[in-house]
Amino acid sequence: MKTIIVYYSLEGNTEYAAKELANLLGADLLRLHPKKAYPDSGFKKFFWGGKSAVMAQTPELEPYDYNSEDYDRVIFGFPVWASNIAPPIRTFIKENNPQGKRIAAFVCQSGSGAEKAFGKLRTCLGIDKLEAELILIDPKAKPDEANEQKIKEFCETLNRNKS
Repeated sequence: MKTIIVYYSLEGNTEYAAKELANLLGADLLRLHPKKAYPDSGFKKFFWGGKSAVMAQTPELEPYDYNSEDYDRVIFGFPVWASNIAPPIRTFIKENNPQGKRIAAFVCQSGSGAEKAFGKLRTCLGIDKLEAELILIDPKAKPDEANEQKIKEFCETLNRNKS
């Protein structure tokens, strides 16, 4: 089963987790870059990121290389913004409609809102259930054995579901 991890990372936490997962799963990586970058510090970061997420915006992305036919499974990774999906993920879904793929997701957060974000992701995808879900608390910024264990368990779940 060929897997790709499609992710957006603002501060590096999601990128850190995506690379860990790709290493353990033997998955390809696709990092999404919006053409207009989001502020990465201060009040503007929370205001513009949260507003964009709540308004379900779909920002234009830098060109990327993805062929849906090459993959059986897509794992989405994103930071939780205002209990929502990071907008670049929404753009990717709109542009690529991954219907018929096995879909899993992981999120990185500092506080809460992951469960609501997973719900909004399922709605955006038009599915009832994700193959697996993983919630991490700032895995790069605050290394923690609990996060590492959660990553391993997430990979084990996906590996059990290969057939």
